[in-house]
Amino acid sequence: MSTPEQPLNPSSPISNPDGDERKITAYRLQPSQMKIVPSPADRDWMDATRDGWANRCLPLRVANQAGWLLLNDCDVEVAWNGKPGLDSLNIRFPEGQKSQHVRSLFGYGILTWTMPYLFRTPPGYNLLVRGPVNTFKPAAHPLEGLVETDWSVASFTMNWKITIPEWRVKFLKDEPIALILPQRRGELEEFRPEVRNIQSEPTLMKAFTDWARSRVEFAQTHGNQPPPKDKPLPWQKHYTLGTAPGGDAAEEHQVKLALRPFVDRDPVPIPGKPAE
Repeated sequence: MSTPEQPLNPSSPISNPDGDERKITAYRLQPSQMKIVPSPADRDWMDATRDGWANRCLPLRVANQAGWLLLNDCDVEVAWNGKPGLDSLNIRFPEGQKSQHVRSLFGYGILTWTMPYLFRTPPGYNLLVRGPVNTFKPAAHPLEGLVETDWSVASFTMNWKITIPEWRVKFLKDEPIALILPQRRGELEEFRPEVRNIQSEPTLMKAFTDWARSRVEFAQTHGNQPPPKDKPLPWQKHYTLGTAPGGDAAEEHQVKLALRPFVDRDPVPIPGKPAE
C-alpha cells in the first residue's frame, strides 16, 4: 500500500484535562461474528491514485481513522424492486451461510443490520452511528443516526438505503458496514456561528495571504501539468507538517489517530450453556 511521506513532527494527541479514562463498552447480546475494530487510515481508492497521491491529504487520512468499524459477519447480496413493502428487498446469502443480523425491517429499499451489542458511553456522550468514512458503494448509501447511549437500554440498527432498483449490491464478509463515533451531547449547540470579513483579523489575513501566494508560486514553479511518471509528484507539505509558509508551527497537531481496540473482557457464551 502507498503511504504518505512521514512528516517531521510526530502525532500530538490532545490531552484529557479531566484526567479520567473514558470508556465505551459493547455489551454482547448474543454470540456473533460481527467484529469491532479501529478504523484504518488507508483506503483502496486512495492507494490507487498515482504514487498514492490522495494519501497526502492529511484531513482525509485522519478522518478515515475517526471511529470504530463494525464488520459484516457474512457475505450478502441484495436487490430492491423499487416498491415500498418489506418484501421489496431480495436478500441472498451464499450457500451454507446466513447472517443472523441482516433483514428488511422498514421497506422502501432499506437494508438493516441488527446490532449484537448494546453500547454504553460515559454520561453526556452520544454515539454517532454512520457508514465507513470515505468509502463508496454503488447503488447503496448508509443512513446515519445519533443515539444517546449513556442511558438507552435499547440496541440500535445500522441501515443502508438501496438507491437504484434492480441493482444487485454485494456486502462481503468483514466489509465495514458501520462506524461508531462518541460525541459529547450539547457541544455543537455551544458554538456561536458568525461570519466576518478577513480584514477584521489583520494577522490572520496576512498569514492567509502568505499561504495563498505560496500556492501560486508553487503552481508557477511546477506548472499545471503533472511531472513525468519517473519523477515524484511535488508537495508543499505545510498542513502535514503543521506549519505556515512563514515557519510558524501549530501548538497541537495530529498526523494520525491511535484508537484503542475493543478488549474482550468476558468469554463468548456457548449457546445452550448458562453464562458463568
